[in-house]
Amino acid sequence: MSAEPVRSASGIFSTRPVPPPHPLTVAEYLDVGEAEPGRTELAEGQLLMSSGPVPDHIHAGMEIAYQLRGQVPPEWEALTEPDIDLQLAPPDAPGTVRRADVVVVTREARRRVRAERGFIRASEVVVAVEVLSPGSVRTDHVVKRSEYADAGIPHYWIVDLSEPVSLLACHLAGEFGYADGGVVTGTYSATTPFPVALDLDALL
Repeated sequence: MSAEPVRSASGIFSTRPVPPPHPLTVAEYLDVGEAEPGRTELAEGQLLMSSGPVPDHIHAGMEIAYQLRGQVPPEWEALTEPDIDLQLAPPDAPGTVRRADVVVVTREARRRVRAERGFIRASEVVVAVEVLSPGSVRTDHVVKRSEYADAGIPHYWIVDLSEPVSLLACHLAGEFGYADGGVVTGTYSATTPFPVALDLDALL
């Protein structure tokens, strides 16, 4: 992995990794780290860039995690903005790593990452949550819905902050990928994968 000099706003130079000129494996993406300011994801070996989230988006993610904290079973926990290795390709092939706004994962997942480095794995994710941004509507509704289903993530929630705030809860339905019960406003309540009630109006 090579590096290039970067000049900060204060005029101080530092170096940052430069991605190799080929589709990246998950391990290579881990070595690159944040290649540019903002958010990065990896899609079939290609680096994807997006601008940082706006304050409403940040607030919604934090509020979801806050509400989930007291409701998830003790063996699980809610995390904000983790990178997830979707495990859609062998380790030596171009990989896909997505950054969800909120996830519910096994508590052991964070301990494993601390010990081994790397990313949260799709197999450790119980629920993935994406909060829609103006530039992510198709990605979240179509691309990530397909990828998360292929990765075997059991539950995928899509939150739309357009008033009234709504949530679309998707669950794996065998060979058909995700099925959903339609958009919910006000309070989202469910019994699976654990009993939960989310005050959606508090997200905005």
